[in-house]
Amino acid sequence: MPELPLPSSNRGIAVVSLGVSFVALGLKYAAYATSGSIALYADALETIINVVAAAGGLWALSVAELPADTNHPYGHHKAEYLSAVAEGALVVITAFVIGHEAVEGWLHPNPPKAPWLGLGLNALATVVNLAWGLIMLRVGQKRRSPALMAGGQHVLSDVWTGVALVVGVTLIPLTGWVRLDAILAGLLAVNVLRVGWEVMRESVSGLMDEAPEPETMAEIRSIIAANGKGAIEAHDIRTRIVGAVTFLEFHLVVPGTMSVNTAHDICDRIEAALRASMGSTLVHIHVEPDTHAKREGIVFWKGPAETCPAPDALPDTGANA
Repeated sequence: MPELPLPSSNRGIAVVSLGVSFVALGLKYAAYATSGSIALYADALETIINVVAAAGGLWALSVAELPADTNHPYGHHKAEYLSAVAEGALVVITAFVIGHEAVEGWLHPNPPKAPWLGLGLNALATVVNLAWGLIMLRVGQKRRSPALMAGGQHVLSDVWTGVALVVGVTLIPLTGWVRLDAILAGLLAVNVLRVGWEVMRESVSGLMDEAPEPETMAEIRSIIAANGKGAIEAHDIRTRIVGAVTFLEFHLVVPGTMSVNTAHDICDRIEAALRASMGSTLVHIHVEPDTHAKREGIVFWKGPAETCPAPDALPDTGANA
């Protein structure tokens, strides 16, 4: 199946997302206006937050793509996390607003008017969100963008609630149970609250430089182990992932008699392998003599330093290009 011609930059994706959010909002507001359903009104209210969040994501991605400067030598990537935290907070606020509407609907129930037209419009908006949410999630995972991932998760949560609302609101005219409308709005509020909490939790983890998943750390260690021939060990490995960039540092112990050129070549080989596998990666390797070996971390050679085999002839990796 051929892929859609999407913008190459994350900012371009955010622009498209903002447009899709406006389309979904128009359809859902029309669904509420024609039906008068409280549940569909709650759904439209959540979509307003989608629009605001998409605008915030556009700002964050515009900032995140700025190059490093004197004031931000490590780049502006964390702007994406700020956007995701703000989006999560807006979603939580929306959940309480929807909950209030649900209570009012329970206390003062009114049967929806023209529910079938409203359901049709809401279902169309759900299909639009499903298609775009899956695209955002896939692109966000591929580009390792917290802002796109948060946006995709939010849109997809809107899809599942949309499906539930279509099914639930369909039952109102069939069963004649008017208060079902308020119950559906209440369930929507709970789901929105859950999504907002998850988005905020993941974003705060990124801002706090939480360690990557064990699988990612295992991959990093495996790459270092496979490309460190000639060294004695690598220890104190620390890494953090900020947006699409991986920051990695560790100590590389080499024989004290090894030349600077040879140690530099080993570092180049490790760095090139890490970038080939991890994508955009900033690596800092502190080279130490064998007297600083801890015999922990990744051990390449367990014998005396003077018997450590020399590395093979190292091809030009282009690490310094």
